[in-house]
Formats: sequence, structure tokens, C-alpha cells
Amino acid sequence: MNSSLATPPPASSIPEVSIIIPARNEEASLSDCLQSLTAPSGVTFEIIVVDDASTDRTRSIAESFAGVRVLSPDPLRQGWTGKNNALIAGAKEARSQWLLFTDADTVHLPGSLARALVEAKNQRADLLSYSPEQVVVTFAERAVMPVIFAELAKQYPPHKVREQSVEIVAANGQYILVRRAAYDAVGGHGAVATEILEDVALARLFRNAGQRVYFRYGEDAVRTRMYRNWAQLRDGWTKNLALLFPRPEFLAFQSLTLWFAAWSALAIAGSGVTSRHFVWIFGAALWLLIYRRIRAAHFSTVNNLLAIAFGLPMFAYLLQRSKKAHAGGQVSWKGRTYATGAPSRGTSTAMQVPKPISRIESQGLKAKS
Repeated sequence: MNSSLATPPPASSIPEVSIIIPARNEEASLSDCLQSLTAPSGVTFEIIVVDDASTDRTRSIAESFAGVRVLSPDPLRQGWTGKNNALIAGAKEARSQWLLFTDADTVHLPGSLARALVEAKNQRADLLSYSPEQVVVTFAERAVMPVIFAELAKQYPPHKVREQSVEIVAANGQYILVRRAAYDAVGGHGAVATEILEDVALARLFRNAGQRVYFRYGEDAVRTRMYRNWAQLRDGWTKNLALLFPRPEFLAFQSLTLWFAAWSALAIAGSGVTSRHFVWIFGAALWLLIYRRIRAAHFSTVNNLLAIAFGLPMFAYLLQRSKKAHAGGQVSWKGRTYATGAPSRGTSTAMQVPKPISRIESQGLKAKS
């Protein structure tokens, strides 16, 4: 049985932070997540894992960690997403004045919880969110993830996220630290229970209520591997891309054009080098321009080159697939099917699409491979 190095406080005391982890069939990643969270943190905490009807070893893994509370959410309501339902259940049981919502596929760096709490207080943030460092392993991850995050960086100038006076607001559901009083005041996840992009909707609720939202790239705090194979990556981005980009069909066309231009430029450069003609400079320059565009997400050089060579058409395919799924009125994720376009009390999907929200910070996302 696993045991934490820093034992959470007894039930008689109130911890500084309640860590809430929704988990549905997360046996591949939950143990690493809990190992990182139960290490000495410099603050008192409690950990609540909400087992969302898992059919694998998720629950037994969570129960093997000393001090971790394992809950089951209420039956899923019509129109709600499973993740929101789990987060609501966890928040109801949390005892702290600060709540950290984090995913089971995250790994937290030593001392990051204490640093995040200090940062939230110093920034007077009611909601602090980190965009984790992205870990990519398989070919599909390495090829397409740099393209997606580079396009997010271009679509949404990230420095504006921290400006409280503008409409652009961001949060990443893999790491959201909130002040409990502010969270309850806006209605919490119950107010965005039907939203597929619940993190974005929650951040907008905070901003609209005059609460301070602070968001940045969190390489120094947390890392994640979002998807472990092509099927997960395909379904996950099919669920989200049409909500993140207001013109997915145009962006798909643009991506294919860039891909064709990249390979054409490579052919021109190769021909120019062979014939010792200066035309190779044109081909090399075009590759450099496309590379600089992809590099905005701060993945490794090898991953950026894979993205140019293979990731652009994959991204175009995912955009078209997401557009078609949302136009058809439903998306699927983790064995459940959700209707798209269902409004919630706080924010409607129709309101979100014209003003999509960035999940990345100005430094971009660095990836490990």
C-alpha cells in the first residue's frame, strides 16, 4: 500500500487547500499524480478523488494512498458532463478556503502547491490557473500537439488574458486554484454543469462577476500528458477544437495550404542546392517562416519539424472532424455522448464560440519526448 510522505491533517483541523481530482478510468496515470501530490508541500491539504464510475483500477489505486478520500458522485443529470458532476461532488465535501481542481493525468512538482497559494494571494487572484507543461510521447502526439498549441497562441494573444479589463479570459481545467468564497459566489461548477469547456466557462463566470482571474504557463508547477494514443487524442480534440476556434473550416484550409507550401519549398530548396541555384534560399526561408509559427508553442525542435511535415494535415482533419461532430449535435468522450450547444446559467456555448479562450500562456508550451 502507498503512503504519503506528508500526512494530510486530521479531520478535526481545517486544511489550507482541498485538492479535488475527478477520475474516470485513470489507472494509467492516477498513481503518479497522487505520488506527486502527497509529497511534502509546505501547506496543509486534503485530497479528494471522485471516482466517476470507473471500470478499471482507478478506485483501488486511490484507496491505496493513506489519507486520500475517495467519493462517488451523484447520478449524472440530464445535460451535465461527467467531469462537472464529479467536480461538484468533490467541492461539496471539501473543507478548505482554497480549492485546487486538478486532473488525474497531472504530475505536480515538489513545493508547487505552496508556491501557487502564495502566488494567488500575491496576485490577489480569486482564480489562478496554470497551463501545464505538455509531455508528448507517441508519433501522433509529437506531430499534432505543437500545431494545436501554436495556433492557440496565435489565435488568442495570451498577454491579454491577464488584463482584467478585456473580454479574453482563460483557464486550464488541469490546474485551477480558486478561493472558495469567490467560487461559491459565482455558483461554482454547478453554474457551468452543461459546458464541455467547463474551465473556460468557469473563468468567464469569475471575470463577469468582477473576480480576479490570473493565468500563466505553469512549467515550474505541473506537467501533463493529455493523451496516450491516437484514439484518445482524436476524440479529445474533436470534443474541443470547434469550441476553441470560431472558423475551423478556414483554419483547416490554411493548415493544408501551409503543409503543401512546406513540402513544395523543401523540393525547391533541394533542387536549388543540387543545381547550385540561389532559388534554394526561397525554399529555406519559407520553411523558416513556418517553423517560427509552430515554434510559438515552445515544443522541441524535433517535434516542431514533425509538426510541419506531418502535423498540419492531422490538425486539419481534427478541425473538420470537430466541426462535423458539433454540427451534428453531439460529441463523445470516455464512453459518454454529450449534446452540444446546451446552455448553462453562466455561459452558453453560443456565447463562447465567437470569443474562444486561450489555454496557453505567452511563453507557450514546452514538451518532453
